[in-house]
Amino acid sequence: MPHSVQEHPVTVGFDIGGTNLRAAVVRDGAIIDRRSVDTPKDPNTLQQSIVELVDELRESYQVNGVGLAIAGFLDPTCEIVRFAPHLPWRDRNVRAELSEALKLPVRLEHDANSAAWGEYRYGAAKDVDNWVLFAVGTGIGATLMNGGEIYRGAFGTAPEFGHLCVVPDGRPCPCGKRGCLERYCSGTALVQTAHEMLDAQPHRPSVLRETEDFSGKAVMDAARAGDELALAVFEDFGTWLGKALSIVADVLDPGLIVIGGGVASACDLYMDRAKAALAESIVGAGHRPLPDARCASLGGDAGMIGVADLALRSVEPQAG
Repeated sequence: MPHSVQEHPVTVGFDIGGTNLRAAVVRDGAIIDRRSVDTPKDPNTLQQSIVELVDELRESYQVNGVGLAIAGFLDPTCEIVRFAPHLPWRDRNVRAELSEALKLPVRLEHDANSAAWGEYRYGAAKDVDNWVLFAVGTGIGATLMNGGEIYRGAFGTAPEFGHLCVVPDGRPCPCGKRGCLERYCSGTALVQTAHEMLDAQPHRPSVLRETEDFSGKAVMDAARAGDELALAVFEDFGTWLGKALSIVADVLDPGLIVIGGGVASACDLYMDRAKAALAESIVGAGHRPLPDARCASLGGDAGMIGVADLALRSVEPQAG
């Protein structure tokens, strides 16, 4: 049944992942409608799917801008997708091509930056001008907000906190280095740490011994059920996270650090330990203010909400 087009303008925010292409209709920081399809593996088909989803939403809403949250490397002007590990775009001017196809303003942004902007405008970091986001999922994404603006660095790739070397000659990382933080503090790390503890403590009972192929969520569920080994995994996780937060605090001195991403849903299992490790490890421990550390509040929608708001600013530069 066709819908009449709503007169109040909205923006559409996309979260473009390797598996799912998600779109949200956003008004004043709230999602009022959403769509999801499988992510195409061909670059042209991917762009056509975005156009088709926007056209479908235009049947019901007055869409005045589109934002894309992308897990990959963008150029400093956020025009070109240089490389995205789980997407087919390579050195492609996605912004200009989609804007031409849609006849709408289009804004591209890194997925962690998009989530950070959403939290800054409507979530856990609302109105905090100097702060850091750790987006902890399969790996670690990060954003530095300085003076209410996203800090990008000289080449548009800052900051890569997930690849700080925290353990010399530690676990190998797909980036080519060893001992990177995300090898010890991520959804992937939860699984590896659990396997290592199971092997090192063969007589310690754990429900995780019942299956060889368990996930980070299984470790989380076991910890919530009181499994002692799974709780020890999260204790280790929180320790590494806290040490990393202390490094960031030593270098940047932010007022706030927000933990987002998929593992943020388990923050009650590790946040106390992370805060303690931060307090223990920071330079001048006991003699300086500590940054506030808290969990993100917008969950998996933060990126879509954030990039939709950034798209709105492309349409109305003074918005918000």
